[in-house]
Amino acid sequence: MHYPRSQTYDETLVRAKIMGPNPLKLEEELLQNHPLPTGAVVLDLGSGMGLTSVFLVREYGFRVFAADLWSDPAENRKFFKEMGLSDAEITPVHADAHALPFENDFFDAVVSIDSYHYFGREPDYLDRHLLPLVKQGGRVYLAVPGMKKDCHDDLPPELLLSWTPEDLETIHDVTYWKKMLSHTRRAEVLSVHEMESNEECWADWLACDNPYAVGDRKTMAAGGGKYLNFIAMHLQKK
Repeated sequence: MHYPRSQTYDETLVRAKIMGPNPLKLEEELLQNHPLPTGAVVLDLGSGMGLTSVFLVREYGFRVFAADLWSDPAENRKFFKEMGLSDAEITPVHADAHALPFENDFFDAVVSIDSYHYFGREPDYLDRHLLPLVKQGGRVYLAVPGMKKDCHDDLPPELLLSWTPEDLETIHDVTYWKKMLSHTRRAEVLSVHEMESNEECWADWLACDNPYAVGDRKTMAAGGGKYLNFIAMHLQKK
């Protein structure tokens, strides 16, 4: 697919800030035809070094809270100011996904790119930890790395060139995520599907000098990408 928004961002900046396959392209695909108005209050959950949060503000005009457990809010705030964004537009927050420091019914939407699979694999996670923070009728947009077909019982050797079986425990297929989301009673599941943004996002990541990207090259060079995809999930709070 085409990425008219993502492709305007400096390649050097993107490579310096991404922590996995290109999250801007994933986010652009995920938010195609979204119904959120300019000024919507959005939680970027698992925002990393803040690039996806900047994208949400600059490209869609959202008011964004960039929440992440591992990044430094002070460093992210500095980056946001360098990108010309004010505290009124974007706020970095240090937060655990199981203890989010926000009031109930605070957000119009939640967006999470390449992070939900780490903390959202509990059947009650959505209803207990995330959906209470979302307004009635609000949206949840998730993009996670996945498998085209679950192969945990017989992991291909190509995948094990870069990752251990424990590393791959968070990676599952569409069927798995449909079953996981079926446990929610507080949201309607609108869509769970394989994304188009896979090969190009991986190519952008593998071109980085990030040590994790270098490590991932072994699997992808051996053809391991044929087992992998990205999965988009879209929900609306009841």
